[in-house]
Amino acid sequence: MKSYPKARFSTRLENGDYLSLSIWPGKKDPSAEVLSVQIRRLTGDDWETVGRLAIYRTADGNYSQLPDRPPPIRE
Repeated sequence: MKSYPKARFSTRLENGDYLSLSIWPGKKDPSAEVLSVQIRRLTGDDWETVGRLAIYRTADGNYSQLPDRPPPIRE
């Protein structure tokens, strides 16, 4: 089953990169949320993530930074 963000916002920066914020429901606790901020850049024909920050918000309002995810492996 594919999940979808609760909300998504983005803006184009002056240098052409995109800054985006997505809010996802928690996987184990749907009342929790994951806030994901990314900067993506067009490199050739592909979009590459050049920066990412993910924050977990528990149902009772506590926040913590999630560890960095490794970039996807390209073949």
